[in-house]
Amino acid sequence: MSIYERIESLIKSKAMTKKEFCQRLGISTGNLGDWKRGKSSPGTSKLIDIAAYFDVSLDWLMTGQEHRADRILERKEIYAAEADWVRLGSQLTDQEKAFVREYLEFTEYRRRMKKKQGK
Repeated sequence: MSIYERIESLIKSKAMTKKEFCQRLGISTGNLGDWKRGKSSPGTSKLIDIAAYFDVSLDWLMTGQEHRADRILERKEIYAAEADWVRLGSQLTDQEKAFVREYLEFTEYRRRMKKKQGK
């Protein structure tokens, strides 16, 4: 299932029209059509908006799979000091750094939205 197909299923689950969806999220119907035809994909900020609006994870929206914490192997000592964060950050590729930055922005956005909604 593509990102567009997941978005379409979310729209249907809310019994919305595609036009209503576009209006609520500030998306042109032309862009939505381009997503459907595979001519383009939603940008990161739009994916964040869509995930927050439908209260789904960004992982699911992008990949169709939820993040599974049981697959992550962690060592507690990695989180022992701020210096470790700097060391870890310096080992990331530019793409990984961009992903972490986007995820942190998404997390903050979801937190603000939940506060607004009184959750």
